[in-house]
Formats: sequence, C-alpha cells, structure tokens
Amino acid sequence: MSNLTAQLHWWQGAVIYQIYPRSFQDTSNNGVGDLKGIINRLDYIKELGVDAVWISPFFKSPMKDFGYDISDYRDIDPLFGSLADFDELIKQAHQRDIKIVIDQVLSHTSDQHPWFLESREDKNNAKADWYVWADANDDGSPPNNWLSIFGGCAWQWEPRRCQYYLHNFLTQQPDLNFHNEEVRNAVLDNVEFWLQRGVDGFRLDAINFCYHDKALRDNPAKPKHLRQGRGFSEDNPYAFQYHYYNNTQPENLAFMQAIRSLMDKYPGAVTLGEISSEDSLATMSEYTSGGNKLHMGYSFELLTKDYSPSYIRTTVETLESQMTEGWPCWAFSNHDVERVASRWSKDGVVNTEQVKMLHALLATLRGSVCMYQGEELGLGEAEISFEQLQDPYGITFWPNFKGRDGCRTPLPWSNNSEFGGFSNATPWLPVVDAHKSVAIDKQQADSNSPLVHCQQFLAWRKQIDTLLYGDITFIQSDDHILAFERSFEGKTVSCYFNLGSESQPLALSGTVIKENHYANATLNGFGYVIIEH
Repeated sequence: MSNLTAQLHWWQGAVIYQIYPRSFQDTSNNGVGDLKGIINRLDYIKELGVDAVWISPFFKSPMKDFGYDISDYRDIDPLFGSLADFDELIKQAHQRDIKIVIDQVLSHTSDQHPWFLESREDKNNAKADWYVWADANDDGSPPNNWLSIFGGCAWQWEPRRCQYYLHNFLTQQPDLNFHNEEVRNAVLDNVEFWLQRGVDGFRLDAINFCYHDKALRDNPAKPKHLRQGRGFSEDNPYAFQYHYYNNTQPENLAFMQAIRSLMDKYPGAVTLGEISSEDSLATMSEYTSGGNKLHMGYSFELLTKDYSPSYIRTTVETLESQMTEGWPCWAFSNHDVERVASRWSKDGVVNTEQVKMLHALLATLRGSVCMYQGEELGLGEAEISFEQLQDPYGITFWPNFKGRDGCRTPLPWSNNSEFGGFSNATPWLPVVDAHKSVAIDKQQADSNSPLVHCQQFLAWRKQIDTLLYGDITFIQSDDHILAFERSFEGKTVSCYFNLGSESQPLALSGTVIKENHYANATLNGFGYVIIEH
C-alpha cells in the first residue's frame, strides 16, 4: 500500500448498497421486511462484494411516506423490529467488515412528532418557533407561491394557531425551522444518538431543504421549455418554478459545517448528502468544499431518462470541473426513480448484457458508488396496477406518473416460492413474475447471470487502485461509445463502454485487463473493455 493510498478513507471508492428495508426480507411474516431480515442476509451482501449498506428509514413513523416521515428519531418502528435488533445488525455487519450507513431525514418530521404536536397548539409554547409558520395573506391565501414536490401548495392551514405551516413534501411532513438554534441543536443530538450506537455514517435525505428564505419571497416562474423532472414527474407543477427560496439557502452551509464538526468526533464516520437543487452539481461542489462540510454528495443527474454518452460525459465533466475538493458519489437507481434496467433500456425491455455493462460503468466512474437493491440482478421496473399502489405520490399523479412503487417491490430471493422467498405472507407490494424469473437463487446458479457478473466485477475492482481512487479524463469517441481514462500514482487505465446495441469498431493499444464482448478490434453491443497502459 502506497503512502497516498494509506491516507484515503474507507468510503473513498466504496460501493454502498442501498437497502429499502420494507422490501428486502421479511422474517415476521407480516409482508413487510425488517431488520432481522437484513441480518439474515448479511452473507449475501458480503458475497456481493460491497463495502457498506445504506438502510432507508426504519424509525418510528405513521408511514405516510414509508418512513421518511419520522415521529421518533431515536427508536425503531415495531414494523421493523427493535433497538436490540439494530444493535445486533451493527454487530453482525461489522463482524463481516460491512459498514452501516443509515438515512437521516433532518429537514422535516412527521406531523405526529411530539415537537409538532406541541408547536401547532398555539403561538406561545416552547416549540412555537420550531417549525415554519406564517400568517395568511389578507385574503386568507397562503403566504407565498411555494409548491410541494408531491403536488399542490406547500402550505397547510392549521386552525389551532390560525397560521399556515410549510411542507416541501407531504402535508404530513412539516418543515423544521432551522433558523432556530434550538432546532439545530436538537437535530444534531438525534444524529449523535446513532453515532453512539456505532453507525458508520449517514445518508442525509434532502439535505439542501433544511433552510427556507426568511422573507418568504415568491419563487419565480420557469419557462416551459426548461421544465424537466429531476426525480419528480415532469407534469408536476413543482417543475413550473425556479426553487430559489424554499431550499438551498446560504445559511445551510454553516449547518453543514456543524454536522461535519460532530462527525469529526467519530473517526471514520461519513456523510453522504442527497442534493436536488436548481443546479445540483454546483450545490454538490459547494456542500463538499473546504474539507469542513459533507464528505460526499449525490444528485439525480444520472437518474434521468437521458442515457446518451454525451449527457453522461457532460454531467460528470461538469461536476469534475466544479468539485475540486470534495468526493463524488454516483447512482443510476434508487427508491425514488424508475429502475435503470428499464429506464435506460429500449422500450422498457431489460437486456441482461446492458445490465452488465451498466454495472461496470457505474463502478468505474470516479468516486464512490450507490447501488440500489436489485440493481445487481438487473431487475426492471415492476408493473403495478392502480389498485395495488401504496405510494401517495403515484396515487396523486396517476396515470401520467405511476409513482415509486414499481422500483420498491420486494427483492426476489427464490424462483419457486409464491412470494419470491421474501415473505410467507402477502407482501405489502407484489413480487411480480418477471422478477421471480430472475430471482437470486436462480442467478447464483448461472455463471453468466447479471448477479455473478456484478460479484466478479466488484471483486476485481477492489484490486485496481486506479479505478478506486484515480482521476478521470474523458476520451473523444463516437456517438455510441463512452470513453475515459482513470489515472493514479503513475498508472493509467482506459475504459470504453458501448451504450448501444450495435457493434462498433474500436482498435485499441495496451493490455486488456477486463472486457465483455470485445474482440478483433470490435466492441459489440453493450460491451465494455478496460485497457492498461
């Protein structure tokens, strides 16, 4: 190990596997996954070759947004288990050298949180200023034009106080007032509770939404040709505005520093911020700058429909030009968007060779990797009927936007069991036949499966410091091939990916160290090749 490599942190170049606990493994036979289910499948996670797992929220919650509406930040919802189960999960994961990263939802709480229940009672209680409250306009209308991501006005009338409260997401998710120092301190205390229990880091949900504009200025309108979804439906009115004032406020930078000061007390602990702003790449750079804010940031920029080499190159190059100090993290899928195997496929039809190529592409970009459960299998988006929908977002915008349930269905462990080996009871979302046909047990027995490819590629990648830590420079190529170099400590590898289904001529010099469908100076459809110089 070189001196430079020894100075790097565990999370630099790490592969972080996102677990959506409701849909991972059910051990209580209620149709919902739980913490014991994760414990029971740690050997699978270890064999996959990832470095850490990020677990979506499992805290006490009314589950209006399936855990992203928290009513108690310091306890486990009985649906998922207990604090003792969580402690055992930490113990068992660490015994396998797997880090545990948990979601923290800091910008808002559930409307059933004791803080909000007190705050809403009147304007004089101890928590009166803990949420974003505002008087109505003279005509009774909301204080400004801010919109909720989940549709409609971002203000809800509360008759007890005769005021509106802000909710950037669901009505049941009131926004905390981070201009209040007591709020900031209480939030940080909740974060430290989990650090003291041994977690290795946090994925910070919607972290740029903590502060709002104190003057409550209206957001300006966005021209129609510039309206596009970044993790939300394009016909959602939310896309009709520039969101200059309801998130990403300058005061938030000082709060990022406060989070980092806390994390620095726990060596090795890491923060990964989810960022969705008007210029997410610039915000990622800003929030990870100076070595005193977030460790990593990721955005929705590669969670879109655009799959072209030019778009991917432009996105990565733009971030690289801006993020001169921080560390990037890339994702192709998560629990909020259509699965990448469908989203970037032709006509929604999953192609297993394309899936393998995407495994390799995601794992060779500079930075760390977030891989969503089922991505290793090449799961496509599940077809869910309206009657089966659980997601309030999908119910509101159906049929133009079907919501997020299609990427949240349970993981298929077994090909032959009724519910795919996920549960012995009817699952909260269906295990579709298309997923059972590519179940984990079936793929484990097939040396040519996406799962085996993913395992083998990640194991190989761990041995290549250039891919883990190296700089990235893009290579000029044709319209179908994405190409770049990774360089580290005097070594360079070149990576070529055919994003299309047609073969492309590609004459290369150097030593081939990894390839799929490359031979005779031809890179076949959805093939890749990595060259050492």
